[in-house]
Amino acid sequence: MTTLSSRSRWLTLMVLCLGDLMIVLDTTIVTVALPSIQGDLGFTDTGLVWVINAYMLTFGGFLLLGGRLGDIFGNRRLFLIGIAGFTLASVACGLAPSQGVLVAARAVQGFAGAVVSAVALSLIMNLFTDGAERAKAMGIFGFVMAGGGSLGVLLGGVLTDVLSWNAIFLVNVPVGIAVFALTVKLLRAEAGASAGVKIDFAGAATVTLALMLAVYATVNGNEAGWGSPQTLGFLGAAAVLFAAFLVIESRIAHPLIPLGLFKLRNLSTASVVGILWSTAMFAFSFLSALYLQLVLGYTPLQVGLAVLPANLLMGAFSIGLSAKIVMRFGIRGPLVAGMLLIAAALIAFSFAPADGTFLVNILGPMVVLGVGVGIAFNPVLLAAMSDVEPSRSGLASGVVNTAFMMGGSLGLAVLASLASGRTGTLAAAGAPAAEALTGGYQLAFLVGALFALAAAAIGAVFLRKPKDAAPAGEAVLAH
Repeated sequence: MTTLSSRSRWLTLMVLCLGDLMIVLDTTIVTVALPSIQGDLGFTDTGLVWVINAYMLTFGGFLLLGGRLGDIFGNRRLFLIGIAGFTLASVACGLAPSQGVLVAARAVQGFAGAVVSAVALSLIMNLFTDGAERAKAMGIFGFVMAGGGSLGVLLGGVLTDVLSWNAIFLVNVPVGIAVFALTVKLLRAEAGASAGVKIDFAGAATVTLALMLAVYATVNGNEAGWGSPQTLGFLGAAAVLFAAFLVIESRIAHPLIPLGLFKLRNLSTASVVGILWSTAMFAFSFLSALYLQLVLGYTPLQVGLAVLPANLLMGAFSIGLSAKIVMRFGIRGPLVAGMLLIAAALIAFSFAPADGTFLVNILGPMVVLGVGVGIAFNPVLLAAMSDVEPSRSGLASGVVNTAFMMGGSLGLAVLASLASGRTGTLAAAGAPAAEALTGGYQLAFLVGALFALAAAAIGAVFLRKPKDAAPAGEAVLAH
């Protein structure tokens, strides 16, 4: 892959980003279409949650395994398998005649999406070894990862309003076919960096089940109750399985995750930052959409347009300015500055009143948040991969993606629970419905800001320069 011409490498980057964009979009594009899906297929309120949960369970559960399989069998091969599986599952979702078919197809989407997300970052890192080019490439990929969720809200609103809920799935089909064909043409087949290594099935089974149980417990925590036997039982089982996984990895000859990988400080630090940051970002992506719809009365399409300024700024910084900032100031400074801006935006959101307006209460925080995300996402990804050997880049990608997924899942459950509790308290005290809802969202935004501040502090203290063995030009990427 490194022998590709400069033009081909950048074209390949666009193809890889387009493939990953499908995956990112599907985490949020479904949200605004849920009422239409419920009406057509007859879901109950409880059953409807599984249209989202089925995707999150398999996506979060298989990220680590997907990354490791990419290292063993070749990232290109796994990327193609993931794209094909995701496209076929999208067809099944779009044509689903029943609840069971839709939920099952969403689970397959999540599995295939985990494979694509785990290996796409590794492919990009191997394509771009020069420091300046890698910073620019990671900025573009970072924009796709950071802005795709908000873009999904806009696209979901447009497709659902203009066509139907089926379109939010079927739109993936031509994109998936194009990505598959272009990947076959542009990327040469490569042998796995660890070809011939035995697969650690015991480790894969324990960690995948642990992650799936943890995601299941968190996404259902509000409904079942955080102190209920169900929630505590699943969390306890996840902890036991994860402990078993660590024991297996410490003793097996060819572990799924060599535990020494976590001695790489930048990878460990980036993973912790990813957990905290994704918690804060879920506060923005989901709770701001609820505030705009349930309190201010926005339509799904208006919600998408309201977050457009943040997306445009994420793109402007991620695609062009972020790379220049990283090359000038390194990883740590921009990461900390971006996180502080994200925290400031969430604090501003925490003061948005029940009778707020777009120009006074929404636009300013959206602008600050867009700049913050645009600055910070590139350094987080670069930090995660900066000290990792090429043969383990897929696994490292799986680790940091899992951190983002688990942080977002757990964070959404916790923040939604806090918002719901605060809303209930205010409503019981006699507050009007809009003010009670607003009070709950304000608390969640404030707690999300605290997570962003914690991410800034950890990045400032623990990030360091990459190892001296890093490729030429790469050492400039961190301070």
